[in-house]
Amino acid sequence: MTRNPAPTPRRPFTAGFAWQIGLGLGAAALVAGLCRLPNDRPGGGLARRHGPFSATAPLQAGPPSPAPKGMAWIPGGEFSMGCLDPRSIPYGGPDPMADARPVHRVRVRGFWMDRTEVTNAQFAAFVAATGYVTIAEQAPKAEDFPGAPPENLVAGSVVFTPPPGAVPLEDHLRWWAYVKGADWRHPQGPASSIEGREQEPVVHIAFEDAVAYATWAGKRLPTEAEWEFAARGGLTGATYPWGDDFRPSGRWMANTWQGRFPAENTAADGFTGLAPVASFPPNAYGLHDMSGNVWEWCADWYRPDTYAKAVGSGAVADNPRGPESSFDPQEPGQAKRVQRGGSYLCSESYCARYIVGSRGKGEISSATNHIGFRCVKSP
Repeated sequence: MTRNPAPTPRRPFTAGFAWQIGLGLGAAALVAGLCRLPNDRPGGGLARRHGPFSATAPLQAGPPSPAPKGMAWIPGGEFSMGCLDPRSIPYGGPDPMADARPVHRVRVRGFWMDRTEVTNAQFAAFVAATGYVTIAEQAPKAEDFPGAPPENLVAGSVVFTPPPGAVPLEDHLRWWAYVKGADWRHPQGPASSIEGREQEPVVHIAFEDAVAYATWAGKRLPTEAEWEFAARGGLTGATYPWGDDFRPSGRWMANTWQGRFPAENTAADGFTGLAPVASFPPNAYGLHDMSGNVWEWCADWYRPDTYAKAVGSGAVADNPRGPESSFDPQEPGQAKRVQRGGSYLCSESYCARYIVGSRGKGEISSATNHIGFRCVKSP
């Protein structure tokens, strides 16, 4: 068996971990305002312009070959990428999400995408075949983290731990804890296991863990543009992967938080934590859980000004791969990659990043029990 090389040093859990765990702080505003759009038919796009969203134009070519197992064909095409300030819409949340603007035109090529997030069963097969050890299973070294509390220099990961009652939403340390022995096999800590949870998405996955799995599977992580194009399912400027109504005909469409975050989850959608993949309807491209359940890693480095620079070029961004390096003004020294889709902890009162055009970010060698991934494959 082959084992993975030494990982990038992992920083212990700190107060600066806010974005990684879904706090969703905004950057300086780029564009303000909101345009609500009517539902659009899959693949067709709107014939007229609505605010900054121009019609999605999927390519007409069909898949070049039979679908790889568990994957769906995403046709590629041109679309308007990003989202507008969601604060005045139902379930839009308190965050302006300014790093997801300006909305701009992007063109992507066709590709295959996993229909679901990678599951515990799939990741276990990878580990059995390769002997891979995730970052959460390896203890950080003291020399890599001068001054770090000794109790943090143990193998483990960050676990959502709801408080007994209401707490200020400005202090995320009230509901997150670095737990010794928490990893993909033990998502809540050493006393937990994935037995009976084989079809839930694998979690506690750092960026390089996701890359290692994708490489083994003959796939790769999606770019941020590919991820959003796929999530939109051919719709133009819709708020969610299925349209503009958060609960069409009263039906729950994603695994999110209901109740008073972070202390009370009423589980109105059927789940208090992770849901087995494909528990909710797919979008028009056949993709499940593109909103909620777990955050998903993308290949791009994170910068809050990525979209502003794209607009400044004056051209349609052609199959963009993201910036050449990471910069987050909230934590300038931390290398971060884009995450997409939100998680089961997203709610209208705290982190509404189940909105399809919104963005997340994560320090590359850190993970939690609401971060996973899915893969893509070029034809």
